[in-house]
Amino acid sequence: MPLSRLERGDLTVVTRGVRVVTPPASLQARAAAFAAAMRREDHAFSHVTAAILWGLPLPTRVEGQSDLDVVWSTRRGRVRRDGCIGHRGLESRAVSDHLGLRVTAPADTWCDLGEVLRRGLTRDDLVVAGDAVANLLGTDPEAEPVHLMAESLHRRVRPRGKVMLTEALALVRPGVRSPMETRTRLMFHRASLPEPELNVPVMFEEGGWMLEGDFVWRRQRVIGEYQGAHHATIRQRGVDHSRRLLAEDDGWTFLELFADDVFTRSRRIATLTRLGATLGVPAGDLHLW
Repeated sequence: MPLSRLERGDLTVVTRGVRVVTPPASLQARAAAFAAAMRREDHAFSHVTAAILWGLPLPTRVEGQSDLDVVWSTRRGRVRRDGCIGHRGLESRAVSDHLGLRVTAPADTWCDLGEVLRRGLTRDDLVVAGDAVANLLGTDPEAEPVHLMAESLHRRVRPRGKVMLTEALALVRPGVRSPMETRTRLMFHRASLPEPELNVPVMFEEGGWMLEGDFVWRRQRVIGEYQGAHHATIRQRGVDHSRRLLAEDDGWTFLELFADDVFTRSRRIATLTRLGATLGVPAGDLHLW
């Protein structure tokens, strides 16, 4: 292609050495364009960029960053390109081929989030992302997700954010299916309530499958269900009502939980007090805030 064609205004320069007819509309497309300008074996997408590519839930304030995180080997130094945030240490990270790109593996991606706490991540955000990583790693029946994440963290030499990562890892649990389920579970933890089983089958007293509960306290026969936006339709409300009746007819206490029960102080205190009484936790033993 002659230089005169490359300099025409209908082409967009994504990064040095790469031009496209249509500007990339997604982070994946932008990463693919940058990857075309770099030798494949020299780099991997990491940190926040890798987390988004893996589908890890992050706060909007963090997901909205414009620059791509790219890690190179220490001997080559940091990548220096407009639109990239360069990192070193590729040799100490596992790399996966994901979406046609070289991306740091899920456990290492989670560890790297400790380096970007200044972008607005909290410990709860790390637990939310950690639950998602544990689910990704848990697709292998032989895997122990939290153990694999701990191994990745322990391989690092003086990693940034290690204290907060270690605290968050102790709270990571496989089996959570949404960020709000994680935040609801953390609410129970802070209140010193017994830890529930997560998304497990509940059987009828006489045997046979009844339902799958988000939060199950089997000994106390209590089921907690987080009702997200997809539960708002009339059809889904009907399904939820039938499940509740089945559980209550079989002697279970069935509690519906909503976002305001987590984020609004008055609702949170009322919810935790009610749940504590149902679980047999004395009011004086609850930590309310």
